[in-house]
Amino acid sequence: MIFNHIRFNHIRGDLFGGVTAAVVALPMALAFGVASGAGAEAGLYGAVLVGLFAALFGGTPTLISEPTGPMTVVITAVITSLIAAYPEDGLAMAFTTVMLAGVFQMLFGVLKLGRYVTMMPYTVISGFMSGIGLILVILQLPPLLGYPTPAGGVLNSAQALPNLAMTFNQNELLLGGLALGILFLMPQRLARLLPPQLLALVVGTLVAVWVIGSGDYRAIGEIPSGLPSLHLPTFSPTQWQTLLVDALVLAMLGAIDALLTSVIADSLTRTQHNSDKELIGQGLGNLVSGLFGGLPGAGATMGTVVNIQGGARTALSGLARAAILATVVLWAGSLVAIIPLAVLAGIAIKVGLNIIDWSFLRRAHQVSLRGSIIMYGVIALTVFVDLITAVGIGLFVANILTIQRLANFQSEEVRIFGLDDEDELDFPNSTAEERTIVNNPKNGIALMCLSGPLIFGSAKAITRHQNELSEVRSLVIDFTDVPHIGVTPALAIEEIIHSALNHGCLVYLAGLHDQPGRRFKSLGIAKVIDSRYWIEHRADALKMAIAERVGQL
Repeated sequence: MIFNHIRFNHIRGDLFGGVTAAVVALPMALAFGVASGAGAEAGLYGAVLVGLFAALFGGTPTLISEPTGPMTVVITAVITSLIAAYPEDGLAMAFTTVMLAGVFQMLFGVLKLGRYVTMMPYTVISGFMSGIGLILVILQLPPLLGYPTPAGGVLNSAQALPNLAMTFNQNELLLGGLALGILFLMPQRLARLLPPQLLALVVGTLVAVWVIGSGDYRAIGEIPSGLPSLHLPTFSPTQWQTLLVDALVLAMLGAIDALLTSVIADSLTRTQHNSDKELIGQGLGNLVSGLFGGLPGAGATMGTVVNIQGGARTALSGLARAAILATVVLWAGSLVAIIPLAVLAGIAIKVGLNIIDWSFLRRAHQVSLRGSIIMYGVIALTVFVDLITAVGIGLFVANILTIQRLANFQSEEVRIFGLDDEDELDFPNSTAEERTIVNNPKNGIALMCLSGPLIFGSAKAITRHQNELSEVRSLVIDFTDVPHIGVTPALAIEEIIHSALNHGCLVYLAGLHDQPGRRFKSLGIAKVIDSRYWIEHRADALKMAIAERVGQL
């Protein structure tokens, strides 16, 4: 099915959910548009276009897609760097980056990578999301104090804060503080009836116009009404690599954001989303958004939850939301001209604080010291270096630690029995007959027991036993509990086999499953060990080893 789950048997709930989501989306879209540097209209275009196409072609019926805090932080850095390098074409190149991100997301969906996108350690996800939240807060503190965000990103903004705090604009700080006060202090019961973001926007604007006066605060200014203009792809040959890297970061972040939100939607509606189809819908939405000068977007948790709580059950709610926001863009753009920038900064700061994973930050050190170090490292790299470096290093370190733990665990699963007369230990699922054969030193039989899926981390534990087998006359390698074996451990076992054969030891392979059997055949072990020594059951291999030795004697 090409289109998302659009049904007309739940129209009332879908329309109410869509209207509620649109009310929540309006102040957020304006805030993110201004925060990005592309203008309030870019936030509105992104909210309409990403939301529309994701609702039409996505794979999660109740998901609301729009510009989000994490996506805004990344595109803000992209816009800042490109405009600094290319003052005339920088913004157009940033929108080209959004288009490329959409193409990457569609490619993820076509290649059916949806199930793998969110397979990242939670410490890394938590770290870069918290880092993004910190960046958003730092970047919006200058506008809260009455000043534009300094050029140069988060570091310059942080360095400028002490001076800005000494000379803050009282009117702007009052408006931003009022917005934050409403967002933090609004009772939960009232928040279910009226979105706090909308109340903060309306109250802040009314106070600015009626109390402060239109000339004494910074406002959005009039945004163009009507259809957005087309932004054809623009790029410089010297910048294509940078654009691709930035687009890939946007695509990955948007995919993770959307699919995690889809999981939340599933839990609330007891449904199952289609990850690959969702990525195609998200990618198409970002492609069109960039083409018309809109911000990139992803699945928005707040909008999705509000949509579902409003009664939405099909993608019709997303279409209704997009239609309402499109009405604002086409005919009511002039009404937002008087909205104070400080109020939008307050809304964005609250979003940034919500993005920070406070729950895990409080208990990360109790759960895992290594995990907490990774998380704090990712946060620092995200804030002070860049997102792709943070995620790359975080994933590398987390995976290395995981492999080390697996290797330690698997080393305990590589055991050899029958090496001396003091070894009377029971091996896994052994019978009395098997124990008698192996534990009798006169038989000269060693049994290597392997267990579990063997990855490259287990190779060291396998080769460590090679020297111990120099005096053994028969070696039985038991694969009964090995469903899968990687190339590296298979090569380690091949080395042990060759070493054993070289000093006259007979080798038997017992209990090989399909995959390990195919692996060893592809390595050419069948040419080294005759097929009659590939025994189905361990007990039969041990009996055969006894018979072979008796025959030789």
